[in-house]
Parts: sequence; C-alpha cells; structure tokens
Amino acid sequence: MIDRDTIDKILEATNIVDVVSEFVTLRKAGINYKGLCPFHDDKTPSFMVSPTKGICHCFACGKGGNAVNFLMEHEQISYPDALRWLAKKYNIEIRERELSAEEKQQASDRESMFIVNEWAKNYFVDILKKNPDGQAIGLQYFRSRGIRDDIIEKFKLGYALSRRDSLSKAAVAAGYKEDYLVKTGLCYRKDNGELVDRYAGRVIFPWFSVAGKVNAFGGRLLDSRTKGVQQKYVNSPESDIFHKERELYGLYQAKRDIAKQDHVFMVEGYTDVIAMHQCGICNVVANSGTALSVHQIKALRRFTPNITLLYDGDEAGIHAAMRGTDMLLAEGMNVKVLLLPDGDDPDSFSRKHTAEEFRKYIETNQSDFIRFKSDVMLRGVNDPIKRSEAITSIVRSISVIPNQITRDTYIHECSDRLRINEQTLINTMNSFIRGDIDAAQKEQEREAQRQAAANTTAAATSSATSSTASASTASASTASASSAEPPASENPIEPLLVKLILQHGGDIIYKDVKTADGENIDLTVAQFIDYDLSQDNLVFSNPIFQTILAETAAHSGEDGFDPAVFFATYHDINVSSVASRLIFNKYQLCRSLEMTPDEESVRLNTIHLLSEFRAHHVQNRLNALKQRLAEAQREKNGEEVRGILKEMMEARSLRDTIADSVGQSLIRNI
Repeated sequence: MIDRDTIDKILEATNIVDVVSEFVTLRKAGINYKGLCPFHDDKTPSFMVSPTKGICHCFACGKGGNAVNFLMEHEQISYPDALRWLAKKYNIEIRERELSAEEKQQASDRESMFIVNEWAKNYFVDILKKNPDGQAIGLQYFRSRGIRDDIIEKFKLGYALSRRDSLSKAAVAAGYKEDYLVKTGLCYRKDNGELVDRYAGRVIFPWFSVAGKVNAFGGRLLDSRTKGVQQKYVNSPESDIFHKERELYGLYQAKRDIAKQDHVFMVEGYTDVIAMHQCGICNVVANSGTALSVHQIKALRRFTPNITLLYDGDEAGIHAAMRGTDMLLAEGMNVKVLLLPDGDDPDSFSRKHTAEEFRKYIETNQSDFIRFKSDVMLRGVNDPIKRSEAITSIVRSISVIPNQITRDTYIHECSDRLRINEQTLINTMNSFIRGDIDAAQKEQEREAQRQAAANTTAAATSSATSSTASASTASASTASASSAEPPASENPIEPLLVKLILQHGGDIIYKDVKTADGENIDLTVAQFIDYDLSQDNLVFSNPIFQTILAETAAHSGEDGFDPAVFFATYHDINVSSVASRLIFNKYQLCRSLEMTPDEESVRLNTIHLLSEFRAHHVQNRLNALKQRLAEAQREKNGEEVRGILKEMMEARSLRDTIADSVGQSLIRNI
C-alpha cells in the first residue's frame, strides 16, 4: 500500500499539462490548453486542460478529471498503477507499508513468474520469426489462416519447437530457475523428475493482463496433427498470476477501443478475436473455453456496459449464449446476441466477407435478449405448457436486471411481442424478485450466524492462549467483523456522506457557478463535497471512502452515470463490497413508493452533513489539543502551553461557528 506522504508528494509534483501532453497534442488557449479528445472521435478540439486548476475536461463527451483520473481512464489502469506511473515520471520513490516476510516472498515469486513469462513470450516470438522450423511450420500455419504479419506482431504470436526440452534448456541456460518454469506452467515434471515443455510443437497465443503483463499462454496443435486429438488447445494451468475465470483473452489489446466505442463483442476463441481485429473490429474479447464468470463480466463492466455475444449458430453456441445472458443482465450489462450462420464462427465468417460486410451483418442481425430467447425457445412450439415455460424463462431473465426502468421497458416489450397481459408478466417478475431478496437475506443471516460462531470460537481460543496469541486473535476477530459491516472511520459522519454520494453523487445541486477563469460550470453533490473538503485540506480517514468520493467526482456529469451501479461492479472488490453494504436496503420492493428528494433538499442535506463532518473534525482536534496541553503543563513548558491555549481558542471559535451553521441548516430543512 502506498503511504499517504508519498501520494501527497506525487500529487504535488504532478503537472496536468505535462501528463496529458504525453498522449494529446495541446495548444495554448489563453491561460488554458486545448486539443482533440482522446476518449471519443473528436473532429474539433473540445478537450481543455487547466494548469491552474490541475484538471482536464472534454466539453463534448464529458470525460476528464485530475491527472490521476486521466491516466486511469486513458490507460485503463487502477488508481495505484496511475500513482506509480506518475511517480516514475517525476522520479519519486514509492514508499509502501512494510511487508511481512511471507508477503515479500509471495511478491517476489509473482514478479519472478511474470519475468519468466515475459522471457518465454520473446522466446516463442523469436522461434517463429528466426528459427527455420518456426518459419516453415509456425509462420506458415498463421499465414495459411490468412493472419497478417502486423496482427501476428500485435498479439505476439509465437511457436514452440517440437523437442520436449527446447524451452526448458534455453531458460535454464539464460539463468531462470526450473521452479518458476513449473510454477508458471511453461513446463511440468514427469514422475521421474524429468522437466518437459508443455507447449512443444504448438503455435503460441500469449495472454496479457489488463496492465499488459504476460500471465499465461495458450498452445494449439497444427491442423495436420489435430485429427483424433482431443486436446487441440492446451492452456496454462491456474497459478499465482493466472486465474482463468478472471481473465479474458484480448482484453489488453481491446481495452481502449472498448472504452472509446462504449461497446464490446464477446467471442469464443483466440482465432475469433484475431480475425475480427484483422477486419478492423478491435473491441472484442474471448472467454476461450471457460464458462463466462462474474469476475470476467466485472472486468468488462469497467470499460463498457454494452455487450454483444457473437457465437457460432450451432447447439453449443446457443447454449453458451443462453447461459451467459442472465449473468450479464444481473451485472447491469446491456446485452445483445448474434448467432452466425450454422457452420460459421467469427474466424471463418470474416474470411468469407469483407470488413464492411461483417460490420453490416452485425448491425443488421444482432438482437436483444428477448428476441433471441423467444426465437430459440418458441420456434415451432405449439404446446401451451412448453410455451408457458419459455415465457417464464424470459421473465426470469428480466427479473435479474438491477435497473427498474430497464426492467419495466423489457416487460412492456415482452408483453407486446409475445401478446401476454403486461400485469401478468409484472406479477411473475415480482415473485422472482421477492424470492431473490428473501434468498439473499437468508444467506446474510446464515453468514452472520457463521460469523458469530467463528467469533465465539476465536474468543474461546483467545482465552486459552498466551497474551501474544490473544492479541493476534483479537486482531483477526476485528478484521473478520469488518467484513460484515462498512469499515469504521475516525469521523462518524463519513459513512453518511459516502451514502449520500452513492445515492445522489451525480445530482447537480449548483448550476452556472462562475469559476476564477470566468467559466460557468454545474456542480454535482460529489464535486461540491470534494471541492469543499479540499478548501481545508480535509480528506476521509477511510481510504475506501476517499476512493468512492474521488471516483464519483471524476465521473459526475457523464451521461447515465449512476454511482450505485458503478461501484456495485467496481474492479476493487473491497470498494464494491463496502459500497453495496452502504446502499443496501432490505425494503427494496417498496423503493417505488419512496419520495424522490428535490434539488434543494439534497443541497441542504449535503451542506448539513459537511458542517457535521467539520464539527466532529474540530472536536477531535480539540481533544488532541487537550492531551497536548496536559503534557505541556506536566512538563511546565509555559511557551508551549500558551501556544496550545491559543490554538484551542481558535478551534472553539470555529466549533461554535460550525454549530450555528448546523443549527440554521436544520431549521431550513424543517
């Protein structure tokens, strides 16, 4: 974890113009700079950078923020990685908390595995390009599939020699340990201890993490050797750096196009991804042989909520699309489905058609999930029972959609298309929703019971051990309890402010506010809170709360931005868990009956909570000053006593002023 002092140094050293200029050509425009927006197809410069404010903003698409936000969006990296990028640029040493010996070893092992994989990737590429067998066999195979050299280079495709010890010997000769060759899955050991190359005689498809590190490989037998072979593809086994259910092939190469086009295509295999890139369709990923997982969906949700499943039209493709649809809908994705003509996959289809024909076919033939499910499940069905089961399945899919307006829209469309009474569909959907909520509550109760039992056991164990062990157990118990509730903070108003941000962070509460530069801007709840706290250099004591505030302030103003949805699918599971617990309401079914607060009440509530936050902050400061005063009086340090008394008078005056403002705010609210 990067410490607070280091973060402050990085932010102080950062020049927004320097950072943005790394990616965008900027021209001086008064005291500001402008250029073409990197986040959408900008024809005229609409991207403004303000060195005085330290922010950037596109007046066309609305994206922007400070230097960290810009890097996170442009490079599609996490907050810590953005800080590390800036630290490297400004030669600032990263200071992180001290790791335990075990953590240091784990981190060292992971880094060593990434280094070995990077070497292996280059090794396979060199074999493909420079070795006679690589050129005659591997390169010839790719060219026979119509894959261009630039695409081979883009995906770093390679070839492994057919000898079963070629890579292992080369790696050992280069100084890499056999242990890491086994841990990464590049090699495995026979019963007699012999080291064997896993991918011998196969063309190689490297897997890249979203940050661009090689974390795995896929190897394919060549066409002449696949007859009668069950394992045409071999992939890296699970390891410390590769969990297949969390990874998507091609995401690293596609992430910018996905974010820019706000849409992603999901296909099944390596060659499907590569073929579509060759057609000029680059916003595409593959789950490559694994069933679609929630982790993969959350990874995609970082870049776009819009997805099209592009599968083969055979039975397996239909089954994969049917299974994936409900999972995607439950995670708030907007789903369309396109099944290619039977006998074709994206690879073969792209080789039969031009890129323009492929794009036109997709645009014309993709359908929403209702039409897809009804076409598949109701085609040629006359039996009333089977028809009823199919319609129930469609309604079940609609019920998992988290957004109420989207659910209502689909229910209305389903009623029109299937000619079923809309109220009947609504009643059926509500029964599914109630069932899901009841199941979730029962699971929470069971989890609470398990947690209570675990805490009881821990307490019993603690009482029977030494004082050292007791302390350790108490610490573990505290950490365990924190998983059931949002983390505690030094200021009790923090969770209330964060809950307000999650509910109304994107709502505008001040319109046409004139800045120092003479610009008129609108301020959302999150932006106002962020600005107000920054005036006194105040931050949330809980880093997760601070992340929620910073992210919401950065994304406020974007069309369709909903903080609750955004953090429910956030890439950091700790942040998403805390956000979900803060906004969870066991009376969700009655949400439609709640009164929606108007702009004025939201604004007054925001001001009131900020005043309460400051009041608690000042009180904590007073308490600290009292302790210092007692110590100074014991030491009979008259000069320090006088200084502390002066600070206490100022703090009390500020406290009284804040108290008055809180009272007035309450009166206005009433």
